[in-house]
Amino acid sequence: MPAKGKHRRPKSLRFTRTIAVAGTGGAALALPLLGATGAHAATPAAAVAQHTQKSATVAPAAAKAGTSKTYAVKAGDYLAKIADEQHVNGGWKKIYSDNRSAIGSDPSLIHPGLKLSLGAKAAAPQASAPAKPSAAKPAAAKPATAKAGTASTDTKTAAVGNSSGYTLPVDGAVIGTNYKVAGSMWSSGYHTGTDFVVPTGTTIKSIAAGTVVSAGWGGAYGNQVVIQHADGRYSQYAHMSSLSVSAGQTVTEGQQIGLSGATGNVTGPHLHFEIRTTPDYGSDIDPVAYLRSHGVAVG
Repeated sequence: MPAKGKHRRPKSLRFTRTIAVAGTGGAALALPLLGATGAHAATPAAAVAQHTQKSATVAPAAAKAGTSKTYAVKAGDYLAKIADEQHVNGGWKKIYSDNRSAIGSDPSLIHPGLKLSLGAKAAAPQASAPAKPSAAKPAAAKPATAKAGTASTDTKTAAVGNSSGYTLPVDGAVIGTNYKVAGSMWSSGYHTGTDFVVPTGTTIKSIAAGTVVSAGWGGAYGNQVVIQHADGRYSQYAHMSSLSVSAGQTVTEGQQIGLSGATGNVTGPHLHFEIRTTPDYGSDIDPVAYLRSHGVAVG
């Protein structure tokens, strides 16, 4: 019995030791696995955190880079003035460099309404321009369009010169006696101008820009004004009640030169209006035809 007990004890001890070793081995084996799992799990988390942090860092940078300022050119602007007023680093050369495709080859030629990119963003359009070759061509074509626009503006100006460059001498007037109407009451045997029937005190306007040749009393014409225009023709306004201009004065289209009246040889208030080839009586041409040839609707 004691011998069996001795045999059992060692066996039991061996068995226990084996379990302990196995347990230790299991624990030893489990620890690396747990450690490895923990490390593996920590790596994605750290990466995500790092990526998030990086994104957060990049985002403000991108946001900062994306900040742009657009400036619309106003009348009287020039690049140096814009650079100074808008505090652009690099001055007008920076603005021109960043907006060359829109401005064109001459930095001194910028027109009102043109949109300019100012500041840090200005470099970005240049980087994105090569990325869009098709957009670059329209941009290059834009100056051509701008030129076409300029030509169009010139045409418009010419058209304006043919219409808005001239105006009626009085608003809302009714024509009384037409040009060339025959009659013994006129020393030339016919009416040398066109009469616009208006009440006394009606504003009389210069039909176009020009220079006042004479302003004062004109005998049978009463108070009159004679103006020379750019095309070499002269306009005459007679029977006025008062004058607002004097000889030698420059006037613009539509500028008030006096008020209508009934001075001189008249039977009632009206404006006697003539167009002449010289400032003197006897060189008259058809005033209505003249106004119509300059785009003014008469009658």
